[in-house]
Amino acid sequence: MPRLGVYALIVCLLAVAAAVVSFVQGSLLGIVWVLLAGLSSNMTWYYVKTARDARRDSATG
Repeated sequence: MPRLGVYALIVCLLAVAAAVVSFVQGSLLGIVWVLLAGLSSNMTWYYVKTARDARRDSATG
């Protein structure tokens, strides 16, 4: 997994944890954390897919 993909995954997990804590405390700020988790999740999938495609292209020639 590329380094940026790992960083995006870490941000996603931290954003999910922050959203849970915010909602448990009754804060609507959790909505922002959920949106950030969605964005970073999409970034993770993009970096993983790009790395996988590049590896597949280099293997086939």
